[in-house]
Amino acid sequence: MWFQSFARPLLFRIEPERAHGLTIQMLKRKPLKAGPVDDPVLASSVAGLHFPNPVGLAAGVDKNAEVPLQFLDLGFGFAEVGTVTPLPQAGNPRPRIFRLPEDRAIINRLGFNNAGQKAAIDRLKLYARRPGPIGVNIGANKDSPDRIADYARGARAMCPYADYLTVNISSPNTPGLRALQDKGMLEALLSAVIENNHHDCPVFLKIAPDLEPADVEDIAQVAIDRNVAALIISNTTISRPPLTSANAGETGGLSGAPLAGLALERLIAFRAVCGTAMPLVSVGGIASGADAYARIRAGASLIQLYTALIYEGPELGRRIARDLASLLRRDGFSSLSEAVGMV
Repeated sequence: MWFQSFARPLLFRIEPERAHGLTIQMLKRKPLKAGPVDDPVLASSVAGLHFPNPVGLAAGVDKNAEVPLQFLDLGFGFAEVGTVTPLPQAGNPRPRIFRLPEDRAIINRLGFNNAGQKAAIDRLKLYARRPGPIGVNIGANKDSPDRIADYARGARAMCPYADYLTVNISSPNTPGLRALQDKGMLEALLSAVIENNHHDCPVFLKIAPDLEPADVEDIAQVAIDRNVAALIISNTTISRPPLTSANAGETGGLSGAPLAGLALERLIAFRAVCGTAMPLVSVGGIASGADAYARIRAGASLIQLYTALIYEGPELGRRIARDLASLLRRDGFSSLSEAVGMV
């Protein structure tokens, strides 16, 4: 409980983005010694990759691939860095991250701020020994005249250094980006990415939670047809469930506890359409082993965390993995894969 009683009160006195930067700097100094939680009941194979456990770090935490090994050392089974764009990008004006402590949520309108592909590649080259997969989340520059070309460039540049590549077309903070989820645009985008993936890197697709039933069917069909390796469900939401925090009126993507119900609904919807043809990764409002277990049983093969770390601290990934292992054994499962979709 050291984080809740000591570290979090100190960090919450600091402007959110500055606190995040300080956290990354502290993690850089962390000795690597523990590694991912490695329990046979949690291990699985997804998209041809070995995951020591299904608890992953979501994109957005480590935008510039500075500390993926440190997060794996905190117990996570995999880590996703980015979003990385072809050129460095400052993002939207500050302030652009807002805490909603009464709702255990965050609103952000960062806008793909990152140091660009070259900076990420220079760091990823250093991570030859990886105790768990490191994924790279790619996006388009805000002022790009051809966003599909940006994603193709991202695939070409980043695939040699990624265990998997995530195509992020679901951020609400780059104007017009979500239009790429339209069926025709999505077909063209994924074709361009796959044509430029010269290293057979598994391609994941990250989608928004703010979808209609017809969108779910179209996205699922295009993803299956284009041999996407997994769907990540989902990014932040532009919807606003009832909130009580002072910053509830800020614009941007909402994440954290209020997203949990919507994220679960979209997971169930995609599982109903995809069946077992497409592995699913669930993100949004997961803060405990019980939450993770519910997503696994609803059809997720993997899960990812971000906002809950801000409220629960860096040991959350390890705690969720261990609690998940206990729940699987309690219910008689000998492996994680046996529990996937067993509602």
